[in-house]
Amino acid sequence: MRSSLKNNFNLTVTVIAVTVFFSCQGNYKEVQKLSVTERFPGGVAENFQLTYTDSGVVKAILTSPLNTDFSNQEFPYQEFPKGLSVEFFDEQQKKSVVTADYGIIYSATNLIDLQGNVILETHDGKKLEAPQIYWDQSNEWIFTKEKFVFTNPEEGTIMHGEGIDFDKEFKVANAHKTYGVFSIED
Repeated sequence: MRSSLKNNFNLTVTVIAVTVFFSCQGNYKEVQKLSVTERFPGGVAENFQLTYTDSGVVKAILTSPLNTDFSNQEFPYQEFPKGLSVEFFDEQQKKSVVTADYGIIYSATNLIDLQGNVILETHDGKKLEAPQIYWDQSNEWIFTKEKFVFTNPEEGTIMHGEGIDFDKEFKVANAHKTYGVFSIED
C-alpha cells in the first residue's frame, strides 16, 4: 500500500513537472526577449551633410543618404548604413575623397570604421582601394589588415597587398605583404 502511494506521488510530481516545463517552453523566447537591450538611435537624418570648419575654413564635408546617431548609448557612435562620402581639404584647399558602402564613427575612441568598396583618392591622384579601412582620428593614422590595391600615378606604380598603415598625407607608409609593379630608388 505504501509503495503504491509512493508511486502515485512520484507520478503526480513527474506529471506536474513535465506540464510546467512544456507550458513554460512557449514563453521562453518571450522571456529571453525581455533580457535583450534594444538600441534605438537618438536621432536619424536622411540626406545627411555635415561640414567641418576650423576658424571659418572648411576642413571636411561628410555626406550620406542616412545617418543614425547612437550618442545616447553607453559606448556612443554614429552609423552610416547606406554609405558615405567624405571630402577632406588640406591647407591649400586641395581635395581628397574617401567613399564607402558603410561607416561607423566611435565618438569615445575617435576611430572610424569604413567597410565595403572603400576608395580613398588623394588630390594628387593616389588611390587606395580596400574592403575595409580604419581611420584613427586622434593619431591621424589610416590602416587595414585586408587586401588592398594602391595606385600611384606619379611613380607609375600599382601595389597589391594585404595589410597597410600610413599617415593621412601618405608620407609614411608601412605595407605588410605586397606584390605588384612599383619602383625602388637606389
